[in-house]
Amino acid sequence: MNRFDITIIGGGPTGLFAAFYAGMRGMNTNIIDALPQLGGQLMALYPEKYIYDVAGYPKVLAKDLAQSLIDQALQYDPSVHLGSKITDMQIRNDEKAGEGKPSRYFILNTDDGQTHKTYSILLTIGIGAFAPRKLKLDDVARFEGKGIDYFVQDKSKFKNKRLLIVGGGDSAVDWGIHLHEFAESITLIHRRDRFRAHEESVKQLFNSPVDIKVPFEVKAVHGNSNVEGVTIYNNQTNDEEHLEVDNILLNLGFVADIGKIKEWGLNLIKGDIEVTSKMETNMPGIYAAGDVTTYPGKLKLIATGFGEAATAVNNAKAYIDPSSKAFPGHSSDMEPPPGSK
Repeated sequence: MNRFDITIIGGGPTGLFAAFYAGMRGMNTNIIDALPQLGGQLMALYPEKYIYDVAGYPKVLAKDLAQSLIDQALQYDPSVHLGSKITDMQIRNDEKAGEGKPSRYFILNTDDGQTHKTYSILLTIGIGAFAPRKLKLDDVARFEGKGIDYFVQDKSKFKNKRLLIVGGGDSAVDWGIHLHEFAESITLIHRRDRFRAHEESVKQLFNSPVDIKVPFEVKAVHGNSNVEGVTIYNNQTNDEEHLEVDNILLNLGFVADIGKIKEWGLNLIKGDIEVTSKMETNMPGIYAAGDVTTYPGKLKLIATGFGEAATAVNNAKAYIDPSSKAFPGHSSDMEPPPGSK
Protein backbone atom coordinates (compact mmCIF):
# COMPACT_ATOMS: atom_id res chain seq x y z
CA MET A 1 0.00 0.00 0.00
CA ASN A 2 1.36 3.40 -0.96
CA ARG A 3 2.06 5.94 1.73
CA PHE A 4 0.90 9.45 1.13
CA ASP A 5 3.16 12.37 1.91
CA ILE A 6 0.22 14.16 3.49
CA THR A 7 -3.36 13.26 4.33
CA ILE A 8 -5.72 16.17 4.74
CA ILE A 9 -8.72 15.40 6.93
CA GLY A 10 -11.47 17.85 5.98
CA GLY A 11 -12.52 19.03 2.53
CA GLY A 12 -13.73 22.53 3.32
CA PRO A 13 -12.09 25.78 2.14
CA THR A 14 -8.96 25.39 4.27
CA GLY A 15 -8.47 21.74 3.37
CA LEU A 16 -9.03 22.37 -0.33
CA PHE A 17 -6.48 25.18 -0.47
CA ALA A 18 -4.07 22.98 1.48
CA ALA A 19 -4.49 20.21 -1.11
CA PHE A 20 -3.68 22.66 -3.89
CA TYR A 21 -0.61 23.93 -2.07
CA ALA A 22 0.56 20.38 -1.35
CA GLY A 23 0.30 19.69 -5.07
CA MET A 24 2.49 22.70 -5.82
CA ARG A 25 5.07 21.32 -3.40
CA GLY A 26 5.06 17.99 -5.25
CA MET A 27 3.45 16.09 -2.38
CA ASN A 28 1.47 12.89 -2.87
CA THR A 29 -1.80 14.06 -1.32
CA ASN A 30 -4.85 12.38 0.16
CA ILE A 31 -8.14 14.06 1.21
CA ILE A 32 -10.64 12.41 3.58
CA ASP A 33 -13.99 13.99 4.41
CA ALA A 34 -17.03 12.72 6.29
CA LEU A 35 -19.40 14.70 4.06
CA PRO A 36 -20.61 13.29 0.72
CA GLN A 37 -19.18 16.22 -1.24
CA LEU A 38 -16.22 18.58 -1.08
CA GLY A 39 -16.73 22.18 0.00
CA GLY A 40 -17.47 21.80 3.70
CA GLN A 41 -19.98 24.18 5.22
CA LEU A 42 -19.96 26.33 2.09
CA MET A 43 -21.84 23.59 0.25
CA ALA A 44 -23.56 21.78 3.12
CA LEU A 45 -25.01 24.73 5.03
CA TYR A 46 -25.24 27.91 2.98
CA PRO A 47 -24.48 27.46 -0.73
CA GLU A 48 -26.72 30.43 -1.62
CA LYS A 49 -25.11 32.83 0.86
CA TYR A 50 -22.73 35.56 -0.27
CA ILE A 51 -19.21 35.60 1.18
CA TYR A 52 -17.57 39.03 1.44
CA ASP A 53 -14.27 38.53 3.29
CA VAL A 54 -12.25 36.48 0.79
CA ALA A 55 -9.41 38.30 -0.94
CA GLY A 56 -10.01 38.99 -4.61
CA TYR A 57 -13.81 38.74 -4.43
CA PRO A 58 -15.97 41.82 -3.73
CA LYS A 59 -18.63 39.20 -3.03
CA VAL A 60 -19.04 35.58 -4.08
CA LEU A 61 -21.74 32.95 -3.58
CA ALA A 62 -20.57 30.24 -1.21
CA LYS A 63 -21.25 27.51 -3.77
CA ASP A 64 -19.23 29.37 -6.41
CA LEU A 65 -16.32 29.89 -4.03
CA ALA A 66 -16.45 26.21 -3.11
CA GLN A 67 -16.41 25.15 -6.77
CA SER A 68 -13.42 27.39 -7.50
CA LEU A 69 -11.56 25.90 -4.54
CA ILE A 70 -12.46 22.38 -5.66
CA ASP A 71 -11.24 23.07 -9.20
CA GLN A 72 -8.03 24.53 -7.81
CA ALA A 73 -7.44 21.64 -5.39
CA LEU A 74 -7.99 18.87 -7.94
CA GLN A 75 -5.44 20.20 -10.45
CA TYR A 76 -2.73 17.95 -9.00
CA ASP A 77 -4.99 14.87 -8.81
CA PRO A 78 -5.08 14.20 -5.06
CA SER A 79 -6.73 11.01 -3.86
CA VAL A 80 -10.22 11.89 -2.54
CA HIS A 81 -12.34 9.82 -0.16
CA LEU A 82 -15.80 11.23 0.70
CA GLY A 83 -18.43 10.02 3.15
CA SER A 84 -15.60 8.54 5.19
CA LYS A 85 -15.09 9.06 8.93
CA ILE A 86 -11.85 8.37 10.80
CA THR A 87 -12.31 5.62 13.39
CA ASP A 88 -8.76 5.41 14.74
CA MET A 89 -5.18 6.51 14.20
CA GLN A 90 -2.03 4.47 14.79
CA ILE A 91 1.66 5.35 14.64
CA ARG A 92 4.17 2.94 13.16
CA ASN A 93 7.97 3.05 13.11
CA ASP A 94 9.67 2.20 9.84
CA GLU A 95 13.30 1.25 10.21
CA LYS A 96 13.48 0.70 6.44
CA ALA A 97 12.28 4.16 5.56
CA GLY A 98 13.62 5.46 2.28
CA GLU A 99 16.15 8.26 2.17
CA GLY A 100 14.55 11.61 2.90
CA LYS A 101 11.44 10.07 4.48
CA PRO A 102 10.48 10.09 8.19
CA SER A 103 11.21 6.94 10.20
CA ARG A 104 7.60 6.72 11.25
CA TYR A 105 4.23 6.99 9.58
CA PHE A 106 0.53 7.06 10.48
CA ILE A 107 -2.24 4.59 9.77
CA LEU A 108 -5.77 5.95 9.53
CA ASN A 109 -8.72 3.59 9.53
CA THR A 110 -12.17 4.75 8.40
CA ASP A 111 -15.71 3.56 8.96
CA ASP A 112 -16.02 2.38 5.36
CA GLY A 113 -13.31 -0.23 5.89
CA GLN A 114 -10.44 1.65 4.26
CA THR A 115 -6.91 2.00 5.58
CA HIS A 116 -4.72 5.00 4.73
CA LYS A 117 -0.98 5.21 5.36
CA THR A 118 0.61 8.64 5.45
CA TYR A 119 3.79 10.37 6.57
CA SER A 120 1.98 13.49 7.79
CA ILE A 121 -1.55 14.56 8.68
CA LEU A 122 -3.21 17.95 8.33
CA LEU A 123 -6.45 18.43 10.27
CA THR A 124 -8.75 20.95 8.60
CA ILE A 125 -12.02 19.70 10.08
CA GLY A 126 -13.52 23.09 10.89
CA ILE A 127 -15.86 22.74 13.86
CA GLY A 128 -16.01 18.98 13.32
CA ALA A 129 -19.28 17.10 12.96
CA PHE A 130 -21.99 19.68 13.45
CA ALA A 131 -25.68 19.83 14.26
CA PRO A 132 -27.79 22.97 14.52
CA ARG A 133 -28.78 24.27 17.95
CA LYS A 134 -32.51 23.87 18.40
CA LEU A 135 -35.19 25.65 20.35
CA LYS A 136 -36.31 23.66 23.38
CA LEU A 137 -40.00 24.19 22.66
CA ASP A 138 -42.94 21.94 21.97
CA ASP A 139 -43.79 21.42 18.29
CA VAL A 140 -40.40 22.57 16.95
CA ALA A 141 -39.43 19.04 15.90
CA ARG A 142 -42.90 18.51 14.40
CA PHE A 143 -42.50 21.49 12.09
CA GLU A 144 -38.93 20.79 10.93
CA GLY A 145 -39.11 20.65 7.16
CA LYS A 146 -42.67 21.97 7.33
CA GLY A 147 -41.87 25.63 7.82
CA ILE A 148 -38.92 25.43 10.21
CA ASP A 149 -35.45 25.42 8.61
CA TYR A 150 -31.89 25.73 9.88
CA PHE A 151 -30.09 26.15 6.55
CA VAL A 152 -30.85 27.79 3.22
CA GLN A 153 -30.17 25.56 0.24
CA ASP A 154 -32.47 27.43 -2.14
CA LYS A 155 -33.48 31.05 -1.62
CA SER A 156 -36.47 30.71 -3.94
CA LYS A 157 -38.38 28.62 -1.37
CA PHE A 158 -39.00 31.84 0.57
CA LYS A 159 -40.46 33.69 -2.40
CA ASN A 160 -43.59 35.61 -1.35
CA LYS A 161 -43.44 34.03 2.13
CA ARG A 162 -43.77 35.68 5.53
CA LEU A 163 -40.47 34.79 7.17
CA LEU A 164 -39.25 34.94 10.76
CA ILE A 165 -35.48 34.75 11.28
CA VAL A 166 -34.24 33.93 14.78
CA GLY A 167 -30.63 34.74 15.70
CA GLY A 168 -28.08 37.51 16.05
CA GLY A 169 -24.93 36.21 14.36
CA ASP A 170 -23.57 36.55 10.84
CA SER A 171 -25.90 33.94 9.35
CA ALA A 172 -29.08 35.52 10.72
CA VAL A 173 -28.00 39.02 9.71
CA ASP A 174 -26.83 37.99 6.25
CA TRP A 175 -30.05 36.10 5.49
CA GLY A 176 -32.08 39.08 6.62
CA ILE A 177 -30.20 41.20 4.09
CA HIS A 178 -30.35 38.73 1.20
CA LEU A 179 -33.81 37.22 1.56
CA HIS A 180 -35.93 40.37 1.82
CA GLU A 181 -35.95 40.59 -1.98
CA PHE A 182 -37.61 37.15 -2.12
CA ALA A 183 -39.89 37.12 0.91
CA GLU A 184 -43.15 39.02 1.23
CA SER A 185 -41.96 40.18 4.65
CA ILE A 186 -39.19 39.39 7.12
CA THR A 187 -39.11 39.80 10.88
CA LEU A 188 -35.80 39.17 12.63
CA ILE A 189 -35.69 38.66 16.38
CA HIS A 190 -32.66 38.38 18.63
CA ARG A 191 -32.63 37.69 22.35
CA ARG A 192 -30.03 40.39 22.98
CA ASP A 193 -29.92 44.05 21.95
CA ARG A 194 -26.49 43.67 20.33
CA PHE A 195 -25.65 41.58 17.28
CA ARG A 196 -22.63 39.26 16.88
CA ALA A 197 -22.02 40.03 13.21
CA HIS A 198 -19.77 42.21 11.08
CA GLU A 199 -20.51 45.86 11.72
CA GLU A 200 -21.13 46.68 8.05
CA SER A 201 -23.60 43.81 7.77
CA VAL A 202 -25.51 45.01 10.83
CA LYS A 203 -25.64 48.48 9.31
CA GLN A 204 -27.06 47.07 6.06
CA LEU A 205 -29.64 45.08 8.02
CA PHE A 206 -30.93 48.16 9.84
CA ASN A 207 -31.12 50.02 6.53
CA SER A 208 -33.18 47.21 4.97
CA PRO A 209 -36.96 46.62 5.08
CA VAL A 210 -36.50 43.86 7.69
CA ASP A 211 -38.56 44.36 10.87
CA ILE A 212 -36.03 43.97 13.70
CA LYS A 213 -37.23 43.14 17.21
CA VAL A 214 -34.85 42.97 20.19
CA PRO A 215 -34.61 41.56 22.78
CA PHE A 216 -37.22 39.00 21.69
CA GLU A 217 -37.43 35.22 21.83
CA VAL A 218 -39.81 32.56 20.52
CA LYS A 219 -42.39 31.34 23.03
CA ALA A 220 -44.51 29.04 20.86
CA VAL A 221 -44.95 27.88 17.28
CA HIS A 222 -48.45 27.39 15.88
CA GLY A 223 -49.93 25.55 12.92
CA ASN A 224 -51.60 22.38 11.72
CA SER A 225 -49.59 20.50 9.10
CA ASN A 226 -47.27 23.49 8.49
CA VAL A 227 -46.13 26.58 10.36
CA GLU A 228 -48.85 29.23 10.42
CA GLY A 229 -47.79 31.55 13.23
CA VAL A 230 -45.54 32.17 16.19
CA THR A 231 -45.73 33.81 19.59
CA ILE A 232 -42.70 35.90 20.53
CA TYR A 233 -41.98 37.73 23.77
CA ASN A 234 -39.76 40.53 25.02
CA ASN A 235 -37.43 38.83 27.53
CA GLN A 236 -37.15 42.03 29.59
CA THR A 237 -40.80 43.07 29.81
CA ASN A 238 -42.46 39.68 29.04
CA ASP A 239 -44.77 41.46 26.57
CA GLU A 240 -45.99 39.02 23.92
CA GLU A 241 -46.78 39.38 20.23
CA HIS A 242 -48.36 37.00 17.75
CA LEU A 243 -46.99 36.93 14.20
CA GLU A 244 -48.51 35.19 11.22
CA VAL A 245 -45.60 33.54 9.41
CA ASP A 246 -45.10 30.83 6.79
CA ASN A 247 -41.48 30.00 7.55
CA ILE A 248 -39.09 30.21 10.49
CA LEU A 249 -35.33 30.22 9.90
CA LEU A 250 -33.44 29.29 13.06
CA ASN A 251 -29.83 30.54 13.02
CA LEU A 252 -28.80 29.70 16.56
CA GLY A 253 -25.35 28.27 15.93
CA PHE A 254 -24.15 24.69 16.08
CA VAL A 255 -23.24 21.92 18.47
CA ALA A 256 -19.90 20.57 17.25
CA ASP A 257 -17.79 17.50 17.97
CA ILE A 258 -14.37 16.57 16.58
CA GLY A 259 -15.13 12.89 17.18
CA LYS A 260 -12.42 10.27 17.60
CA ILE A 261 -9.68 12.86 17.06
CA LYS A 262 -10.20 13.80 20.72
CA GLU A 263 -8.59 10.46 21.60
CA TRP A 264 -5.36 11.02 19.66
CA GLY A 265 -3.51 12.75 22.50
CA LEU A 266 -3.50 16.22 20.94
CA ASN A 267 -3.45 19.26 23.20
CA LEU A 268 -7.00 20.64 23.24
CA ILE A 269 -8.20 23.97 24.60
CA LYS A 270 -11.98 24.20 24.89
CA GLY A 271 -12.35 21.65 22.11
CA ASP A 272 -9.90 23.37 19.74
CA ILE A 273 -6.51 21.97 18.76
CA GLU A 274 -3.55 23.97 20.08
CA VAL A 275 -0.93 24.71 17.40
CA THR A 276 2.32 26.61 17.08
CA SER A 277 3.05 29.39 14.60
CA LYS A 278 4.05 26.61 12.18
CA MET A 279 0.60 25.00 12.58
CA GLU A 280 2.28 22.09 14.39
CA THR A 281 0.38 20.17 17.04
CA ASN A 282 2.12 18.60 20.02
CA MET A 283 2.49 15.39 17.97
CA PRO A 284 5.29 15.47 15.36
CA GLY A 285 3.95 15.03 11.85
CA ILE A 286 0.42 16.16 12.71
CA TYR A 287 -0.61 19.69 11.74
CA ALA A 288 -3.88 21.58 11.96
CA ALA A 289 -5.33 24.66 10.27
CA GLY A 290 -8.60 26.55 10.09
CA ASP A 291 -11.43 26.83 12.59
CA VAL A 292 -10.39 23.76 14.59
CA THR A 293 -7.16 25.43 15.76
CA THR A 294 -6.32 27.82 18.54
CA TYR A 295 -3.31 30.00 19.29
CA PRO A 296 -2.86 33.53 20.71
CA GLY A 297 -4.71 35.99 18.49
CA LYS A 298 -6.61 33.29 16.55
CA LEU A 299 -9.41 34.51 14.27
CA LYS A 300 -11.84 31.94 12.86
CA LEU A 301 -12.21 33.24 9.33
CA ILE A 302 -11.95 31.66 5.89
CA ALA A 303 -9.36 34.31 5.04
CA THR A 304 -7.03 33.30 7.87
CA GLY A 305 -7.61 29.60 7.18
CA PHE A 306 -6.03 29.97 3.73
CA GLY A 307 -2.82 31.35 5.21
CA GLU A 308 -2.75 28.69 7.91
CA ALA A 309 -3.17 25.99 5.23
CA ALA A 310 -0.13 27.24 3.31
CA THR A 311 1.90 27.48 6.53
CA ALA A 312 0.97 23.95 7.57
CA VAL A 313 1.66 22.37 4.18
CA ASN A 314 5.04 24.04 3.74
CA ASN A 315 6.16 22.97 7.20
CA ALA A 316 4.86 19.45 6.60
CA LYS A 317 6.95 19.36 3.42
CA ALA A 318 10.06 20.21 5.42
CA TYR A 319 9.13 17.56 7.99
CA ILE A 320 8.81 14.69 5.52
CA ASP A 321 11.76 15.85 3.41
CA PRO A 322 14.43 17.56 5.55
CA SER A 323 16.41 18.42 2.40
CA SER A 324 13.63 20.79 1.30
CA LYS A 325 12.86 24.18 2.78
CA ALA A 326 9.63 25.31 4.36
CA PHE A 327 9.66 28.47 2.27
CA PRO A 328 8.58 27.33 -1.18
CA GLY A 329 9.69 30.34 -3.18
CA HIS A 330 7.21 32.22 -5.31
CA SER A 331 4.39 30.35 -7.03
CA SER A 332 5.31 31.94 -10.36
CA ASP A 333 8.58 30.00 -10.21
CA MET A 334 6.96 26.61 -9.54
CA GLU A 335 5.91 23.90 -11.92
CA PRO A 336 2.40 24.55 -13.26
CA PRO A 337 -0.41 22.04 -12.64
CA PRO A 338 -0.67 19.15 -15.12
CA GLY A 339 -2.49 20.19 -18.28
CA SER A 340 -2.18 23.92 -17.63
CA LYS A 341 -0.55 26.34 -20.01
